Amino acid sequence: MLNVSSRDGDREIDWGRTSGDYAEWRPDYPAKFYDRLAEQGIGLPGQRILDLGTGVGFLALNFARQGAIVTGVDVAEGQIVQACETARGEGLNIDFRIAPAEETGLPDDAFDVVTASQCWIYFDHQRAIAEVKRLLRPDGVLMLCHFCWLPRADAVAQTSEQLVLKHNPDWSASDWSGEIPEMPASLAGHFDKVEGFVFDTPVPFTREGWRGRIRACRGVGAALSVPEVETFDREHAELLEEITTPEFTVLHRVDCFIMKPIED
Repeated sequence: MLNVSSRDGDREIDWGRTSGDYAEWRPDYPAKFYDRLAEQGIGLPGQRILDLGTGVGFLALNFARQGAIVTGVDVAEGQIVQACETARGEGLNIDFRIAPAEETGLPDDAFDVVTASQCWIYFDHQRAIAEVKRLLRPDGVLMLCHFCWLPRADAVAQTSEQLVLKHNPDWSASDWSGEIPEMPASLAGHFDKVEGFVFDTPVPFTREGWRGRIRACRGVGAALSVPEVETFDREHAELLEEITTPEFTVLHRVDCFIMKPIED
């Protein structure tokens, strides 16, 4: 989703408003993703990892479960509150902080890996690049990743997107082609790609789970008012009764870029 706009018309995108649904209903990356990262030396015990735009902490939590020493930052207080609650519930020691990716306040040369999932498009790229380079240790890497449904290949995703657009015509993340560039354009000339992978996976949902997942997307929960979300959700429930069985899958694509900084 690197070519998607960071804005939707004049609507404010506030991920904090959707933290509850995001934590409960947005599926985490599949186990295969974390296995592939481990093969590339990411998420190892004792490794120091910073997760930028950590949201409710999916990457941070998984890396901590694997024994890494993890810090997660996000500008949305609601997301960080949710991430902290999850970490405490599992007895995980993760340093979650409210901070922008462009100015984390963390020390120089402190991390072996910096990660960013689903969030790089929202950053000031030049400032974020400088911050990542400052934070990485020698031989450290930046990892960008995405986990997105495929509306052009999955009828349920496509039909749900059409309903989102009915309620929020400014939503700019619809009808994603699924195309993955060889290298994120904003990072070309600043980082060299050393590894990457892409794979598709069917993700199981119930009707309730898919409703929650769509409420958590930026076109609904992060952009619409509470009454607007409630109206959308009622119509979505009726739609899913018509087009799905109680349990179904939605096809998703996972992509990952692992990059090393180019010296300035």
